[in-house]
Amino acid sequence: MLEAPGMIRDGRLPETLVEAARVLRAGGLVAFPTETVYGLGADATNDQAVAGIFAAKGRPSDHPLIVHVAAGPRGTEALSRFAQPLPLFAQRLVQAFWPGPLTLILTRQPGVAGAAAGGEDTVGLRCPSHPVAQALLAACAEQGVAGLAGPSANRFGRISPTLAAHVAEEFGDALLVVDGGACDVGIESTIVDCSRGAPVLLRPGVITRAQIEAACGQVLRDKADLAAPDPRAPGTLEAHYAPNAKVRLMDARALQSALDILGASGAHIAVWSRTVLKQRSSRILQRRMPDDALAVAQQLFAVLREFDAAGVKLIWVETPPATPEWEGVADRLQRAAAA
Repeated sequence: MLEAPGMIRDGRLPETLVEAARVLRAGGLVAFPTETVYGLGADATNDQAVAGIFAAKGRPSDHPLIVHVAAGPRGTEALSRFAQPLPLFAQRLVQAFWPGPLTLILTRQPGVAGAAAGGEDTVGLRCPSHPVAQALLAACAEQGVAGLAGPSANRFGRISPTLAAHVAEEFGDALLVVDGGACDVGIESTIVDCSRGAPVLLRPGVITRAQIEAACGQVLRDKADLAAPDPRAPGTLEAHYAPNAKVRLMDARALQSALDILGASGAHIAVWSRTVLKQRSSRILQRRMPDDALAVAQQLFAVLREFDAAGVKLIWVETPPATPEWEGVADRLQRAAAA
């Protein structure tokens, strides 16, 4: 990595991790990388520090945060500190996907992380696989910080950051940002509710339904199948992950028809599509979408930020295929378009 400006610090350096852990122990905020997106971290057991996350993001305080825990013995200890004993199917999901992009909603231990849980009796826990995140969590554990509450490091409802520079764009130089490079996954974790006796998918991600069912040995239940209401969970609002420009999803035929109607006009419009489209306007910003769902997930938020930076007013996106591997991408695009 190149020398970073402002408060961006190289996460490969031990002194960066020590500095960040000290800030977090003192009740401050630190942005940190994960394999999914960059998180805005605070000591999950310090309700005042967690309140700082809600204030910085402009996020409602009853909207729960995900708590990130370390791998190995420290993670096992943190699990028992934050959550009540896990059902067998949840244990199997931990064994299969941690560290990794999977968040489990678990019954919370009373009196612990109430602010991070948004007042819910449940808590979302995740063990990130990013090496810098794990190094930071280990440094925090040495300072007595058992877990980091860490929503995406952006203003509430806006595009999630996948680079340290994206975080700096959101919060300026006042926030310490631990730089871990570009996020490999690029969209937020899959969320599975494990608090009601059966696994329920609350938010899709790059881990598919079939993978979850194979790992836990149970069929994923639909929300409507269970009498109890869903616990509140991050990233499940109808409108979320939104750029300044208006996002519209269209199939390839509708996209081509719209471009034909525009003709030589089309200022302030961007197009992101898998299909090669013909256009007559040099003023339309067009980007080729990869054919692979994982590659699209990795690029998605960065592309939306690029279009915003170019000053476009409309972003036309080709609708993703209706197949399991595209579910996470489709979810983020639908929420962006609903804003």
